[in-house]
Parts: sequence; C-alpha cells; structure tokens
Amino acid sequence: MKAEALKKRLDRNRPMTTITIRMPEDVIEDLKRVAPLLGFSGYQPLVRAYVGQGLRADLERLESDTVSALIASLKRHGVSDAVIEEALGEVSGY
Repeated sequence: MKAEALKKRLDRNRPMTTITIRMPEDVIEDLKRVAPLLGFSGYQPLVRAYVGQGLRADLERLESDTVSALIASLKRHGVSDAVIEEALGEVSGY
C-alpha cells in the first residue's frame, strides 16, 4: 500500500458512512462478548477491525498477484532477472 493511502487509512477522523447488514443474532452476541476481551469499546469497532483485516489481506494478495503477473510478462518479453530485480528494488525502496 502506498504511503499516502496508508496515511488516510490511519486517520481516525476519516469520513464514515452508515450501513445495514443482517447477521445471525448468536454472532452478534458472540461479538458483544468478545469485543471487551480484545480491548474494543463495543462490537461495532470489532466488526470494523475484522473487515479491515480481511480487506487488507485481500488487497495485499491481489496486488501481489498483479506484480507476479507483471514479472512473468516481463520475463516472457525477454527482460532479464537482473533488470527485474533492480526495478523491484527501486520501487520498494531497498
């Protein structure tokens, strides 16, 4: 994730929107029970944390898949491993 996007994600004052989601009552009761044990003020912040964790994992996987596909394409076009490694080092800051 790019630094600017990460900064926006960490901003506690970023805009929020209200949604409605149907969930089984027993799941809500479990969330209410677990939330304080994990240090959350309520079950809704816990749900947001769960959604955020899953979303970040999926975004990382999808971005990684795109990079892997790009590397494979570059190799098929005759770009050497050394050039690819150098370019990856430049964009990742290593």
